[in-house]
Amino acid sequence: MHNERSGFLTLMLTVGLAFLYIPMVLLVIYSFNYSKLVPVWGGWSTRWYKVLFESPEVWEAVRLSLQIAFINATFATMLGALAGLAMVRFGKFRGRTLFGGMLVAPLVMPEVITGLSLLIFFISLKELIGWPLERGFTTITIAHITFSLAYVAVIVQARLTGMGVSLEEAAADLGAKPFTVMSSITLPRLAPGLLSGWLLAFCLSLDDLVIASFVTGPGSTTLPILIFSRIRLGLRPDINALATIIIIFVAILVAIAAYIMLRQQRRELIDQQMAARGDV
Repeated sequence: MHNERSGFLTLMLTVGLAFLYIPMVLLVIYSFNYSKLVPVWGGWSTRWYKVLFESPEVWEAVRLSLQIAFINATFATMLGALAGLAMVRFGKFRGRTLFGGMLVAPLVMPEVITGLSLLIFFISLKELIGWPLERGFTTITIAHITFSLAYVAVIVQARLTGMGVSLEEAAADLGAKPFTVMSSITLPRLAPGLLSGWLLAFCLSLDDLVIASFVTGPGSTTLPILIFSRIRLGLRPDINALATIIIIFVAILVAIAAYIMLRQQRRELIDQQMAARGDV
């Protein structure tokens, strides 16, 4: 009975992974297709990568998207970390339930509603104070930070809950100041969660189409908007090449993050073993 259950779970896992990754593999393969017609195989070629790299429109969209994603990930990580820290470490404070509900609202709110509400917000601000003068880089960045920090806060909350407070309390009992405890114990142990949140916010920004399409304006075309506008006219091989580069880029980021987190976990395990032996 156990073997049958394990076989069924393995089969379902294989089917699920195949459903997710086979389309990506096909996309990578067809990015090297010589033919202009995507479904028709015309032999191996890198011509579409050359076409892609010679397109100034694509490079401008890549530059804008990377700038927005970096700024969004950085600010979302800082704000999300503070929010997660408040939810876990500050106990029951006045307005905690309302704060927690508002914090997770972007996670369950449809993107269309979020984008529309932000658009109305920016239009109202312009009428009241004359800012922003136009929608573009700034409005997209603010919109991305608005929904990305909720994901970071959830990750930080989970990490802080799993860490416990025993080491922090021990350091405080030994005379360490709150800032010392935070900088020497809490933040290093929280680093894998912060890195995961930063990478998630970065990828969410690069991936966003719906919200960005509401709060952008002429002259501010992000990469997802560019891809969507092009494929509306039909499948294009250069878009396959662009998607392949994005897949490789994200895979490298995930591998680096996994390596850093694995080193951090090994370091924590070694520290715990040394503490258990009384070496520290």
